[in-house]
Amino acid sequence: MKQIPIALQMYTLRNETEKDFTGTLQKVAGLGYAGVELAGYGGLSPKELKGTLDSLNLRVASSHIPLSELRNDVHKVIHGQLELGSSYIVCPYLPPEERTEKHYFQLIDDLNSIGEKCFNEGITLCYHNHDFELTTLSNGKPALEMILNETNPHWVKAEFDIYWLTFAGEKPVEWLKRYQGRTPLVHLKDMTLDGERFFAELGTGGVELTSVLDYGIHSDVDWWIVEQDESRISPIESVRMSLDYLRLNKI
Repeated sequence: MKQIPIALQMYTLRNETEKDFTGTLQKVAGLGYAGVELAGYGGLSPKELKGTLDSLNLRVASSHIPLSELRNDVHKVIHGQLELGSSYIVCPYLPPEERTEKHYFQLIDDLNSIGEKCFNEGITLCYHNHDFELTTLSNGKPALEMILNETNPHWVKAEFDIYWLTFAGEKPVEWLKRYQGRTPLVHLKDMTLDGERFFAELGTGGVELTSVLDYGIHSDVDWWIVEQDESRISPIESVRMSLDYLRLNKI
């Protein structure tokens, strides 16, 4: 059976990394995560960070890089990722002022241009969704569908966030099936069953995790990535619980 490694999106532990970046990485390794998805380098150079991660037996699953950086100096970003041994760069977020139909067309052009440059250097660009990309445009389709349909499938892949898909009323596994071959990274999150629909540790909420995990084994998923934007308990305890859930389910 295909074994998909599990990484942690380090944004989850942003308060901890601000106090002790290397020490927090040590805790992540101690919990048993195979890798990390970076959201910053903690003030280290890519070379220094690579050395630290190697010493902890942690791989870089991918890196979230702001769209502004990708637009302004993608070659510098690519060089850093190659030093880190990372195969994936993720465009993580679209600013509120750019969530218009006009801006989505510009985004598509940018992703194609950036994605081609990444592809030529052996790096894959992925787009990470939230719920706002599921709003319907004038063509009757959600923005996320247009983004993926209008970008080159070789240059631009998806990092589906199953919490935000669920939050928007979608079924994550249907998106995974629809874009089979373009989903190497998947953000695993759960959601409370109350009206707040708050972020929850895996297995404690209402997101349909089982179908996603089962489908991933038979698809092109390279990394499961645990992320919890906010937590009502200690973030370290939160990510431990989520990893334990995946282990208990033989992931």
